[in-house]
Amino acid sequence: MTALGRASAADPRVLVKREALASEAAVPPAFLDDILRALRAGALVTSQRGSSGGWRLAKASQDITVADIIRALEGPLASVRGIRPHDLPRAAVHDDAMIELWIATRESLRSVLEHVSVADLVSGKLPKDVAEIARRPGAWDVH
Repeated sequence: MTALGRASAADPRVLVKREALASEAAVPPAFLDDILRALRAGALVTSQRGSSGGWRLAKASQDITVADIIRALEGPLASVRGIRPHDLPRAAVHDDAMIELWIATRESLRSVLEHVSVADLVSGKLPKDVAEIARRPGAWDVH
């Protein structure tokens, strides 16, 4: 997506060949096919067939968030056994705390992923509030 974002910064109508995208991402072109199809199904990219065809962003890079990309490729940002947190069954009183834990987890992910766009990544500058999270004490610690 950042490769398409860089290309669209120069000309929003430019089409990028799958092979060029695969080369930049260092992945086999066939592997990229499924990803591109999922991104197209998520209305994040469009394609054009033919010798002059290729791929481009479906909308402006500043209007596509990392959360949009993850949802198109993986589904909900936070789920338990494939179930969204608010749809989890509530079998006992203590389950409410577990459900709230997953709701809080999803909201934490949203607070970052919904505020970082492809344009931010292309520019190499995260929004101030997200960059501040990355600078918090312990943020880079591996546990």
